[in-house]
Amino acid sequence: MNLKTAFEDNLYTSYTNFREASLQLRRFKQDSVIDLIEKRRDNPAYEIKQTGESFEGRPIHYIKTGTGPRKILLWSQMHGDEPTATMAIFDILNFLEGKGDGFDEARKLLLTETTLYFVPMLNPDGAERYQRRNAQNIDINRDALHLQAPESRILKELQQNLQPEFGFNLHDKNPRYSVGNTSKLATISFLATAYDHEKNINPVREKAIQVITGMNRMLQKYIPNQVGKWNEDHEPRAFGDNIQKWGTTLILIESGGYVGDPEKQYIRKLNFMAILSGLYSITENSYVQEGRDEYLALPENSRYIYDLLIKNVTVNLDGKIFQADFGIDRSEVNYANASKFFYHSKIEEYGDLSIFFGSEEFDGSGYKLEKGKVLSVDYDNVSDLDTVDPWALLKEGYTFIKMNPDFTSSGVSVTALPLHILRNKPEPTGAPTFEDTATFTLTKNGEVKFAVVNGFIYDLSAENPVFFNGIVE
Repeated sequence: MNLKTAFEDNLYTSYTNFREASLQLRRFKQDSVIDLIEKRRDNPAYEIKQTGESFEGRPIHYIKTGTGPRKILLWSQMHGDEPTATMAIFDILNFLEGKGDGFDEARKLLLTETTLYFVPMLNPDGAERYQRRNAQNIDINRDALHLQAPESRILKELQQNLQPEFGFNLHDKNPRYSVGNTSKLATISFLATAYDHEKNINPVREKAIQVITGMNRMLQKYIPNQVGKWNEDHEPRAFGDNIQKWGTTLILIESGGYVGDPEKQYIRKLNFMAILSGLYSITENSYVQEGRDEYLALPENSRYIYDLLIKNVTVNLDGKIFQADFGIDRSEVNYANASKFFYHSKIEEYGDLSIFFGSEEFDGSGYKLEKGKVLSVDYDNVSDLDTVDPWALLKEGYTFIKMNPDFTSSGVSVTALPLHILRNKPEPTGAPTFEDTATFTLTKNGEVKFAVVNGFIYDLSAENPVFFNGIVE
């Protein structure tokens, strides 16, 4: 086992020692980041500098550490709703501050061979709203040419003034992307961004390919066949493509989905490991031994996965019987000032989905998809439903509760009950179809066997079921 492999293996087993405990959930605001920056203000290992302000006047900082000749710029959350690597950055800072735990030689190498510049949150206005774009509704990563956003100007000025040898562009992506046309979620995807439409490989881009090759090899041990490649087409407005053109070797890391990890805490750990693995390969110059083949062989991201895929179920539409597949996705809806979310699911695709997969799949052969029953109640407030036994209702075939209208609100809201509450929306006249909210029952021989409410499936023969949020419309 070489030194780099031993270093990576030890990172995996010791990660909990470095995990920043104050960041537990994805929807944190800039205040949390500022607190973590300020606690390092008096540490002589760091230089902390405000590089400018966001459109709404929030400060944007970099954290500099290390004394080495090789400058590396790492930035996260240029899209406000992509915070996985932001958490990992503070895990990495905790790692760099460690001592006497078997990593001292690695730390010494990192901090004497490189100078690291971390920008943990480039788009704090977007993070405040938990949205991709900034407060101007500009996508910063499509603003490298016109520089209409102050956050864009900050990033370009950093690159131009520092002239870093390497840049790590850290993102999240749709958690339903697949590795090629397979059933595997693309948990991490890489890209050595193309600086021209021909996708040429010059020495600057070559180094990105080489570093990525080593990071991919490490990750394959922990998420086999779940590493993909982002689309390589040149985007002339994007920062990654332009920074590669401007002479900084640019490595794009995209954090996708992993089953059972909705808050992306395992993916955060993978970011921590991958970034440190890449930095280590730069400091010891081991990346120069890598070729192109493994990178070029990485499958590109595709969209072949739904959150729930129900196959071969029988549908009765206007008295005509046929079989269909249902692809259901659970979208996140922000509330509580975007600090929390609930799921609202829809039938995203309908028909022949035989080439697709589901993170959760159900074979509906022999089952009929039908509208659940509606229980009408004379209640004005959702809290009045606290006495309802949802499991008993589901077993009786009820998936909907019809309440008195609420003319003071519109749209969708959340209920902890695993039921579909109808306030201002009329009762459904039949089973749902394309683009409808995914609430229905699955029956066999006239008996309700499964209930699907807001995209979550419940086996009605189960004991002690786990409930997910319902929906109010």
